[in-house]
Amino acid sequence: MAGLQCPRYLWVYVNEPKRIPQPDMVTQHTFDQGHEVGDMAKRLFPGGVDMAGLGFREMLTETAARLADGKPLFEAAVQSGQLYARIDILNPSEDGGWDIIEVKSSTSVKDENKADVAFQRYVCVQSGIRINRCFLMHINRDFVKQGEIDPAALLIAEEITEDVAELAGGMADMVDDMLETMAGPCPDPDIGRTCDAPYSCPLKTECWAAMPEHPVTDLYRIGAKADELLRSGVTAIADIPADFKLNEKQVIQRTCVECGQPHIDYEGIATFLETLSYPHYYLDFETFATAIPLFDGMWPYQNIPFQFSLHAVAAEGKALEHRHFLARGGHDPRPEFLAALKAAMGEGGNVVVYNQSFEQGVLKDLAAAFPEYGGWVDDVVSRMVDLIVPFRAFHYYHPAQRGSASLKYVLPALTGIGYDDLNIGNGQIASLRFMAAVFGGMPEAERAQVFTDLLEYCGQDTEGMVRIVERLREFAPDWPKS
Repeated sequence: MAGLQCPRYLWVYVNEPKRIPQPDMVTQHTFDQGHEVGDMAKRLFPGGVDMAGLGFREMLTETAARLADGKPLFEAAVQSGQLYARIDILNPSEDGGWDIIEVKSSTSVKDENKADVAFQRYVCVQSGIRINRCFLMHINRDFVKQGEIDPAALLIAEEITEDVAELAGGMADMVDDMLETMAGPCPDPDIGRTCDAPYSCPLKTECWAAMPEHPVTDLYRIGAKADELLRSGVTAIADIPADFKLNEKQVIQRTCVECGQPHIDYEGIATFLETLSYPHYYLDFETFATAIPLFDGMWPYQNIPFQFSLHAVAAEGKALEHRHFLARGGHDPRPEFLAALKAAMGEGGNVVVYNQSFEQGVLKDLAAAFPEYGGWVDDVVSRMVDLIVPFRAFHYYHPAQRGSASLKYVLPALTGIGYDDLNIGNGQIASLRFMAAVFGGMPEAERAQVFTDLLEYCGQDTEGMVRIVERLREFAPDWPKS
């Protein structure tokens, strides 16, 4: 899989693995989720023999010995020459053959999964194991937890035998190419979109070290055109040829990089500010999501809110008030969250959020789970104003935003307020630290610090939105109109 994404990554993975950084917290969590789903899948094959935990040679020896037993094999290890594969589930099939079952924590079959299984099948066939069918077992996105989880309801096995067969014809050449790459010199970096697809490459920081401060990959929604520019030797936004076609927003971005100054559309900002009416409620949620639902009524990867921060301004010139909620127990936080939010939120005015679809989606899911809040949720959603709008529309753009309208880029670019000094600096880390504190048996002193860090982080998001509106008002001094 490394070789399919990048020959350089494959070479380093094999020849100099110490160059590959250890997975960060978010990546490790993804791995952990996959292991939990894998364990759940094993329950569908009673009597299976698990090779996990054995050493390399032991896995190979034990797998070969157990093939004659005709029982499901978990983490089966197969080798043929220089080729080696680990198979999540090797299940006995008709006529003495076997089925490959690859288990993923995703909710659908992806092309990279088919390639993965195609290689496993190739190694099995080369070693004399007859493969009848191939399956990709993944999460059922429509599953809703009610009581103890039934693995047969949580997981779906999709047959991909034909898709794998289509890849089989080119597998020998692909394998030869990869073996040749592994044996040769380290390939030069090939920078482009492949560095993040299908996965973020752990060598990206190393390979991108020589990129300029404002690379062409930062251009807003540049897509495939970034690869076109990179292939032509253009790496910096400032070096893009004048005749290269860019859209209006990309032109603004290039101009800002060249002059080092922000672009300000005063009329556009004033028009946006006119959509705001007092009182203002600046609102932000933090959520967690798990592949396997934790509580009844949840579905896989549902965003479960555990924290909100709300900064309220009753009227022009009035003091800023801060209200917040943070769950601290290992139970379903949604009922307490909803009750606290309703108590904190006043009537009338606007609810100011950043990237409205997220908070709106969380609230609508809550209303579906707790219908007694349905009318109130509808009212809150109807009052929402999305603060991302003037930045996504490039009414304001600063070169420090690097092509992004995200709050994490806009806030420091516009106000100088950043996240680098916080112990928790983004939503993914907030989610994982909360889960570790609440569900992970963390020592009490560390738990207390995590809760303090979460309050500081989420509070900065909403106070940051207040400061953004204050800065925007400086570009539209006549707002609010009397």
